[in-house]
Amino acid sequence: MINGPENSMKENPLGKASEYPSQYSPELLFPIARKTNRIALGIAGDQLPFRGYDLWRAYEVSCVDNKGKPMVATAEFIVPANSEFIVESKSLKLYLNSLNQARFASLEQLQSTIANDLSNTAASPVIVQLYDLHSDDGFAISRPSGVCLDNLELSVDAYTPDATLLNCSAKEIVEEQLYSDLFKSNCPVTGQPDWGSAIVHYRGPAIDHASLLRYLISFRQHEGFHEDCTEHVFQDIVKYCQPESLSVAIHFVRRGGLEINPVRSTAPIELEFPADRFLRQ
Repeated sequence: MINGPENSMKENPLGKASEYPSQYSPELLFPIARKTNRIALGIAGDQLPFRGYDLWRAYEVSCVDNKGKPMVATAEFIVPANSEFIVESKSLKLYLNSLNQARFASLEQLQSTIANDLSNTAASPVIVQLYDLHSDDGFAISRPSGVCLDNLELSVDAYTPDATLLNCSAKEIVEEQLYSDLFKSNCPVTGQPDWGSAIVHYRGPAIDHASLLRYLISFRQHEGFHEDCTEHVFQDIVKYCQPESLSVAIHFVRRGGLEINPVRSTAPIELEFPADRFLRQ
């Protein structure tokens, strides 16, 4: 580990004034143990109730080649949900900036270096894919598929997570994908808003659409990391609706050139590169 588990949140660079590094500094990467917040959600031990990953997308990746000429790229990082640690977002931003003046023979070498550094920090293999801005690969904008909940007429008065808002009917078994662009939570360290699009795909007792929208809106004043919010939604739906299968993804809007898209599912997930990117991202 570059930073050991003994590091406390007091050492977290998030919310502190920071000088941007002028040389390659992998020691900047700051790990946060997943188990702390999972215990609060009733998730204990190594047997997770879901599979999944956290997809990070970076828009500000650069270094220089062996002649000193800048190279730029966009990137996707896949951190498995069963990794011991997540990577704190500001530390990742500082780390990526530390690469700006570092020399690499190619983007492939840069990609390998980033993958090694992130894997060491997460204590699990992290997949890294860099995209040359002049290649045919890229982050095309799309929309979620399924039923959008956002035009439902409803009254809302709960702005902290309340799973009792969820209402399901065991008389009707359905399979459907529902989504909302109205999801919002807040960073637990800085208090800054985190906007996102929440997608719920399930098979099981029919979830009342208005109740799901109220529930998702109830995170509006909640303080939680992106990964924890997604697992919170997953756990609540499992507990109160008991679906046969469930997948929850929240596509958060980027901040500081980074966005995080956690996905949690009861079933195996196929990864596609590049992944879906929505309008606000």
